[in-house]
Amino acid sequence: TRMLRERWERDALALEPTVVSVLVGINDTWRRYDSNSPTSREEFEASYRRILQRAVDANIPNIVLMEPFVLPYPDDRCAWREDLDPKIDAVRCLAREFGAQLVPLDGLFASVAAVRDPAFWAGDGVHPTPAGHALIAQAWLKAVGAL
Repeated sequence: TRMLRERWERDALALEPTVVSVLVGINDTWRRYDSNSPTSREEFEASYRRILQRAVDANIPNIVLMEPFVLPYPDDRCAWREDLDPKIDAVRCLAREFGAQLVPLDGLFASVAAVRDPAFWAGDGVHPTPAGHALIAQAWLKAVGAL
C-alpha cells in the first residue's frame, strides 16, 4: 500500500475517473519474506483506508476492490498465508465500509488451482500468467455487472 499511497494522486485521482479499481497487498506480504519488512494488518488497513477516503473525497462514484491472492507454488508460498490472510480480511472489511464492489480473487484462484496446476495461473504463485489475467478480468467484469 505504501507505493500506491505515494502514487494515488498522480496515477488515479488526477485523471478524475468514474471508477477506480484497487489490487494491493501481496507486495506487502512479499516484503516480509524477502526483506524482513513486515506490514501489520492494522498498518495495511489504515493505509488502504486513507487511499479509499481520498477517492471518496474526490467524488469517485465507483470503487472496486480486489482481494490479493497467493497460490501454493512454489512450496514456500504456503507459509505466506499467515501474513496475507489478515490483509485479505481487511480488504473485505474495507469493501463493506466503503460500499465498494469486491472481487474475491483469493477464493477464485484457490478454487481453480485445486483443479489445474497453480503454476498455470501464476508462475510464481503471485504474478498471473495470461490465463490468470483472463480469470481476473472475467471476475472483475462479473463483479461490476458487465457480464
